[in-house]
Amino acid sequence: MSKLTDHVFPSCPPPEYFIGLDLGQARDFTAIAVLEHKPMPVGRSLVTYQYEIRTRRALLHLERLPLGLEYPAVVEHVSRLVMRPELGRAATLIVDATGVGRPVVDLLRRAALPCRLMPVTITSGGHDSRQSTGYYTVPKHDLVAGLLLLFQRRELAICGRLKETKTLLHELGNMRVKISAQGRETYGVWQNGEHDDLVLAVALACWRGLRLKPPL
Repeated sequence: MSKLTDHVFPSCPPPEYFIGLDLGQARDFTAIAVLEHKPMPVGRSLVTYQYEIRTRRALLHLERLPLGLEYPAVVEHVSRLVMRPELGRAATLIVDATGVGRPVVDLLRRAALPCRLMPVTITSGGHDSRQSTGYYTVPKHDLVAGLLLLFQRRELAICGRLKETKTLLHELGNMRVKISAQGRETYGVWQNGEHDDLVLAVALACWRGLRLKPPL
């Protein structure tokens, strides 16, 4: 296959990588997802005749860590992942800082990782916001709904045969909308004993990937 050159298509920005980290507890898995956000030329517009560039979103990595893994070991594992040369310095680590996540965020900060760190507190409602502490708050509904929309529009690919693909699809199939007495919609698994760790890890990565500028 011949190589495309700038004489045919304009140069594109380098790809970015968004790493979603959903931290588990005693009975929940810690899950990691790596999303590639790659601008790609698709030709000229028939209306303006300007070059068009679209974003290709692809899951490159899905992983569940063993149950009961201590948080320092989780931080060490994540450190090795973000230091992979193929990620370079174009990676952002989005961490679920809800509940037990805050001490882990402190450990990740002390690890001086070569990537941007975005701690996210997942809420039951409200809107995206950024706190003065550097933490972001995001409704779970927005996270899951954004992920489902990408799949429905076929704007999210899963590269190769990732080990946890079937588990991710199983978790997605178990997500249900719950409506509170106040009329608020939230997403959650529909029966006890089910997990949503991979869904949240992917959703965190996609949430950041859908926003070139995070909420202020």
